[in-house]
Amino acid sequence: MRCLIDTNILISAALFPESVPMKAFVQAVSPPHSAVVCDYSMDEMRRVFNRKFPHRIADFERFVSTMALAVKIVAAPPPEESVPNEEDIRDLNDRPIFRAAVAAEVDAILTGDRDFLESGIASPKMITAADFCQMNHSDYDE
Repeated sequence: MRCLIDTNILISAALFPESVPMKAFVQAVSPPHSAVVCDYSMDEMRRVFNRKFPHRIADFERFVSTMALAVKIVAAPPPEESVPNEEDIRDLNDRPIFRAAVAAEVDAILTGDRDFLESGIASPKMITAADFCQMNHSDYDE
């Protein structure tokens, strides 16, 4: 399964190494899976750490260094390159991430964001970290 990992999963994984989001991150970047992260999420993650967790910048830097080896960073297409179902994402700030997921042809968006989870969008599939960890991953190819 090819997943786009959303910002909230990345932040939780960076802050809490023993958390379910970190376990889901590790699964998502391990065969048979592959993972992508949107450049917009990288910027958003840095802003959140600078604003809310300035004392944890070293954790952020360490996580990003490791993450860069395990995921492919993809660009968020600009707003004028809208994609089907984009308007179903309530939060305008989440739409660049959705466009990146569609452009990267992922199977799923790994997220804890209600705007994604409650969007009703079937493809790519919206999945929580906990649900991803519970899935039978042998059913999926890369």
